[in-house]
Amino acid sequence: MQLVIQVDGSIRGLYDETIELATLGQLAIARGSHVEPTDDGQWLADLSPVHGPELGPFATRSLALSAEREWLERHWLEPGT
Repeated sequence: MQLVIQVDGSIRGLYDETIELATLGQLAIARGSHVEPTDDGQWLADLSPVHGPELGPFATRSLALSAEREWLERHWLEPGT
């Protein structure tokens, strides 16, 4: 699990149950994206909640989830982003 500790002491990361996050302080959990099916059975990862792009379409939900996580780790979670 990757966590970014910012200068103001806040911490951000992708939600995971690897560690008990409440031990770090008060939590504010917000959605970073939406992975939804299309009318034709494909899958899209909409990253607009973090001002990102729409990724896809993908043939399976798991591919969309993987692309979502990769984009968030590379473009939203990296220090300085």
